[in-house]
Amino acid sequence: MKIGFDGKRAVQNFTGLGNYSRYVIEALCKYAGENRYMLYAPKERKNERLEPLQQEFKECLSLHYPKKPMWKKLNAMWRLWGIPSELKNDGVALFHGLSNELPLNIKKAGIPSIVTIHDLIFLRLPYCYRPIDRMIYNYKFRKACENADHIIAVSECTKRDIIQFYNIPAEKISVIYQGCSTIFAETADEAKKQEVRKRHNLPQEFILSVGSIERRKNTMLSVKALAQLPHNIHLVLIGKWTPYVEELKTVAKQTGVENRLHIIHKASSADLPAIYQSATVFAYPSVYEGFGIPILEALYSKVPVVAAKGSCLEEAGGKHSLYVDKDDDKAMAEAIKQAMQPQMRAKMIDKGYKWAQKFTMQQMAQETIECYKKVIAGRAQGK
Repeated sequence: MKIGFDGKRAVQNFTGLGNYSRYVIEALCKYAGENRYMLYAPKERKNERLEPLQQEFKECLSLHYPKKPMWKKLNAMWRLWGIPSELKNDGVALFHGLSNELPLNIKKAGIPSIVTIHDLIFLRLPYCYRPIDRMIYNYKFRKACENADHIIAVSECTKRDIIQFYNIPAEKISVIYQGCSTIFAETADEAKKQEVRKRHNLPQEFILSVGSIERRKNTMLSVKALAQLPHNIHLVLIGKWTPYVEELKTVAKQTGVENRLHIIHKASSADLPAIYQSATVFAYPSVYEGFGIPILEALYSKVPVVAAKGSCLEEAGGKHSLYVDKDDDKAMAEAIKQAMQPQMRAKMIDKGYKWAQKFTMQQMAQETIECYKKVIAGRAQGK
């Protein structure tokens, strides 16, 4: 069976949707390698995270780019309008849009299609997005949901949003959870931890937060909580810089914790496991998420998690992580203190690690292939 994918993010992105795309591809190649997986990307780009997959799974994985001169020049339009004719020519049985989108004329391909919807945060938190971006996202996401034979949501929270905002029937949506990279299950030795700690100038005891440092992530809650924690506890933020960083620095200075706030804008994927495993507690007070992969990374790294209530984070963190109101810095500080107590910390680590085992690459591959077969069979029966 030949399966086609929108491969733009897998080829061109190095985080977020790119990581998800590569994770799905790796999972399917590893656990359902009897199929052919064909990635359709608008242009080539050297990607050190995709290339190992191309080498390891060259028997079942291939990349495809625009062939006609017109589409090579208008490659963005090719992704929207040109892919379906190639799917026909290549004998693809099903097309999967991995990042919220499908070609606008996907029905002309004459094959079933699936789209993965990660979140509808731009509708939940419109103030975080420019009006033009909200309009474009809403048009593309809605069209993809309407045109697809089936939808994969990355969480129950996202499924509820799709039903609410786009009036899509629940039976058209399957929730298939993503796991995190297996590198987070590998224990870093003490030499590696010390080397990473020295290179990034990490403090001895610290609360860790990973993800773009933007308003939606609500990192301010952790900064305010820091002022209520013992003076030997620091806060380490790892993520892309945005203007929100300056607000965090201002509040840190006002509350006297500026020397305990450490901001790292770039950390290699090779260093991240050692950084996670060196942390005392992982804090993720995000206002809204589609799922919350950093929480899984922390649980796999055997670090207790404190997160915000109100979106999908309870799905990722399980019942043995701690959750607080997104605006309650006192509750955040108390939860962190609780997670630092030796007996509680040991329990949270043990139960959290066991919870994280539910989100495996093999499980995702099995559920995804079952979804493909069901959709293909449904189209054949005229459903």
